[in-house]
Amino acid sequence: MQSLFTALEERYDEMVKLRRYFHQYPELSFQEVNTPLYIANYHEKLGHEVRRNVGERGVVATLKGAHPGPTVALRADFDALPIQDEKDVPYSSTVPGVMHACGHDGHTALLLVLAKTLSERKDQLHGNIAFIHQHAEEVAPGGAKAMIEDGCLKGVDVIFGTHLWATEPLGKIQYNNRALMAAADRFEINIQGQGGHGAQPHKTKDAILVGSQLVQSLQQVVSRRVDPLDSAVISIGSFEAKNAFNVISDTAKLIGTVRTFDASVQEKVQKEMKRIIDGTAMSSETEISFTYEKGYPALINHEQEASLIDSQLTSIDGVEQVEHAKPQMGGEDFSYYLHNVKGAFFFTGAQGANVDSPYPHHHPKFDFDEKAMVLGAKSLAKLALHYVGSAQKTVNV
Repeated sequence: MQSLFTALEERYDEMVKLRRYFHQYPELSFQEVNTPLYIANYHEKLGHEVRRNVGERGVVATLKGAHPGPTVALRADFDALPIQDEKDVPYSSTVPGVMHACGHDGHTALLLVLAKTLSERKDQLHGNIAFIHQHAEEVAPGGAKAMIEDGCLKGVDVIFGTHLWATEPLGKIQYNNRALMAAADRFEINIQGQGGHGAQPHKTKDAILVGSQLVQSLQQVVSRRVDPLDSAVISIGSFEAKNAFNVISDTAKLIGTVRTFDASVQEKVQKEMKRIIDGTAMSSETEISFTYEKGYPALINHEQEASLIDSQLTSIDGVEQVEHAKPQMGGEDFSYYLHNVKGAFFFTGAQGANVDSPYPHHHPKFDFDEKAMVLGAKSLAKLALHYVGSAQKTVNV
């Protein structure tokens, strides 16, 4: 039998075909119907044990090796984003206002082809591989939490996942032994003032002015309340106060996000924000409500499993660099899996060789070098086989 890596390389065209199919027919978070159906059917044809509707819309397929051993889980997400696809390519989204702008279509394609390739070698596997296909990564509370509550990690000893990273060159792998991605929280501030005529501001309680003060004052939490050696971000993403040009608004709404790595910093930021908001309400004689929703926790890798990324992936043909990278302030609900079992998450560079300024993730023209899918599949395979195959030197990679 040919080597596993050679087989994956020869199935590159199938990865591309699958990825482009998912790209053309994207489904939003918590609205996925056809995508999980396709995934489940694909695994059933391979003879895997398949659980559908895990955590409502997820799929878990299990490949059982011929010999006893540990169970390794590999995870891929499959939801899309509410963004209009602006790429001029044959495989652009056919669904108005919905597209895969983060690489989840590629994650799904590479895991399916990896599942097929590993399935052909099940007689050599010492253990099992669980393929976790997760819905709703993009929208809190996310799909991971619900899938875990529904038992997707039952019997799992270790888990790995990767994210195709279009802003890093093809051939680069990035990881961190500890914190890789931040906790992603959401907050909303509603201001109730007293509107009036633009020519008589002294008779009003200007909600826009109060909101502007809060935009400025909340930045002091990070700059003056958080230890400079800790990391925190407060960003206002939306400021709504629509009115006629000559009317002072009586209401305003601010929506934003907080990003942290440490739970104590997270609590301090929330507490300081409330203190500033309460003080502003008192001084402006307005009513201000503050809602703070904790999203995904920080993604903290397990050190021993993360170290395997460096020791195991550097020898893969096509991997040019394995880099211990700085943490990213973006969020990822893979963090929930790592709260329950040991494992690690890493980035697989997917920037094309001739692309100097790639469009970022969540951009209407986002795309990635599809060759990265092969490297992502090889990397996950190498990590999985460290536990169920290569440790016994039974699988030729």
